[in-house]
Amino acid sequence: MFKLKLPTDPRWANIAEDNLEEILTDHAWCEQKAATNAIGLITMVPEHTDMVAELTAIAMEEMDHFNQVHEIIKKRGGVLGRTRKDDYVNDLYKFIVQGSREDYLVDRMLFAALIEARSCERFKVLTENIKDQELKQFYQELMISEANHYTTFIAFARKLGQPEKVNKRWEEWLEYEAKIIQSYGTKETIHG
Repeated sequence: MFKLKLPTDPRWANIAEDNLEEILTDHAWCEQKAATNAIGLITMVPEHTDMVAELTAIAMEEMDHFNQVHEIIKKRGGVLGRTRKDDYVNDLYKFIVQGSREDYLVDRMLFAALIEARSCERFKVLTENIKDQELKQFYQELMISEANHYTTFIAFARKLGQPEKVNKRWEEWLEYEAKIIQSYGTKETIHG
């Protein structure tokens, strides 16, 4: 899926299902961070009206997802816990180039695309492996949304940079992500 080099071990879903309160809280905060990222990207590309409009829609959709997860938590008698550090995202962030403005913007879009791709892949693993029917359906719906965000960010990267160069850089991102994801998949967090 999305050319990810290392798929998630399906047993991760068992870890997640054993502590649904934790995975839901982590997921809620991932959605909030995705919204914040989209808003931050708006400030970097204000001259691209089409991107601003799409990024605004993504930010709103991510906050809607945050709200949906929060509602599930409340419905199940829980409360939203504190925000969590996302080591996976922090590890990915280290790969962003600090070169020219164009290279930086392309990398920021590819960074966002990769997070969406891995999130989508994790939602697919949940959909295929958890017993909770409500969450199975919920993650099926979110999987589609994340896939759309992934393709949007890839398209933005190609618009901001030279498509051939962007494709080459995407392959580098995929290789890098394959190395770091090996350290993840053992915690009840979306990326952990």
